[in-house]
Amino acid sequence: MSSFRFARSALRARPSLFSAPIQRRGYAEAVADKIKLSLTLPHQSIYRSTDVTQVNLPAASGEMGVLANHVPSIEQLKPGLVEIIEESGATKQFFLSGGFAVVQPDSQLSINAVEGYPLEDFSADAIRNQIAESQKIANGSGSEQDIAEAKVELEVLETLQAHVK
Repeated sequence: MSSFRFARSALRARPSLFSAPIQRRGYAEAVADKIKLSLTLPHQSIYRSTDVTQVNLPAASGEMGVLANHVPSIEQLKPGLVEIIEESGATKQFFLSGGFAVVQPDSQLSINAVEGYPLEDFSADAIRNQIAESQKIANGSGSEQDIAEAKVELEVLETLQAHVK
């Protein structure tokens, strides 16, 4: 018996261990509560707040907005812009290379990424220069690994270029 089947049969045998009240709510209910947000990298936390009203994410399934009391979920993030709207109306923007967002039932949102930087830290000229270098490698006669890495780098840089003015 596979371990998954064993776990599933154990769940049927003692459902009271795992029972929890079912929370029901309508789609996209706007609530005045705030989100407890944590945006972390492996080596540091780059943003943490309890005064956030909305977070817009570049989810792999499409752009996603998270409000307080959002349906719990786990979303893979693609390279793109995370926009944080604070209670005061101010916005913060961070560019992430990808990662995961975990929405928990108590209006907690954890965003974990390998790389992330404030959008204002980027230079449009530096991005254009890096795109030109990556295109040379991607179109060149380097090793398969170099070409594959250059194509991934191009995808991230072109996404970043679309957001930097």
